[in-house]
Amino acid sequence: MVGFGPADVPPSAAVKFVGAGTAGCIADLLTFPLDTAKVRLQIQGEASAAAGKESALRYRGVFGTITTMWRTEGPRSLYSGLVAGLQRQMSFASVRIGLYDTVKQFYTKGSDHAGIGSRLLAGCTTGAMAVAFAQPTDVVKVRFQAQARSAGQARRYGGTIDAYKTIAKEEGLRGLWKGTAPNIARNAIVNCTELVTYDYIKDTLLKSTPLTDNLPCHFVSAFGAGLCTTVIASPVDVVKTRYMNSPPGHYTSVLKCAAAMMSREGPLAFYKGFMPSFLRLGSWNVVMFVTYEQLKRAMMAANHNYTSRL
Repeated sequence: MVGFGPADVPPSAAVKFVGAGTAGCIADLLTFPLDTAKVRLQIQGEASAAAGKESALRYRGVFGTITTMWRTEGPRSLYSGLVAGLQRQMSFASVRIGLYDTVKQFYTKGSDHAGIGSRLLAGCTTGAMAVAFAQPTDVVKVRFQAQARSAGQARRYGGTIDAYKTIAKEEGLRGLWKGTAPNIARNAIVNCTELVTYDYIKDTLLKSTPLTDNLPCHFVSAFGAGLCTTVIASPVDVVKTRYMNSPPGHYTSVLKCAAAMMSREGPLAFYKGFMPSFLRLGSWNVVMFVTYEQLKRAMMAANHNYTSRL
């Protein structure tokens, strides 16, 4: 990711780490309702399909889902799980995005000329590392987003900390890492597609167009990365959501979950929630990458000004 800041001094790994986590939190704050709508659409019809019944669709489309949730559960429901989501970004985006350039340089032995293979390896590596750190936060976030609350209905968890404690007590520590395998697969795919596509589009624009390393270039690169990522990662994302949200023993494995989806609901089930996924990933990528680039420059400028006064 070219374009460094004052005097073209590359940002340190610490600057990228903190900048990526902060940018991820800002992007989550702005796009969280879209993510919640995506989760609701992904799990819709799961219980009825398991029972062999047809059910009336409660949610129709991303904006219909948001409207229905606002009307029946209140506006706060759109941000259910936000605390866990922000915890996830601080531990997740920091690793998978903030360490991407460092790991890429490791695979290229410090060379500035990274091929597609090195970029893919770096994306897979940081994506898998991030899951190892952030999996419990992802499980709790999905559980909160999936629970539909209505008048008189008891809440599944009293709060974020209670959710961690309850899951660990009822399902064991393994419950907090439920769905790690599909999440690693998803995030390896997402990270590779998202970061490599952003990196590649940005490099191409800087070399082949009049665009400079600034906001328009970052916007186009991020939007392209969001679109490509949604198309490739949606099937794995749906299976991951279904498996994480399932009660203990409902699915004996991730593959059984995917097979049950295929047999009961057909192949289109793997693209449930595609539009909110695209709206969320597209907007999330734009906000995150644009913010990340600006935060890197701001932190580098602040550090440069501080050191120049010493």
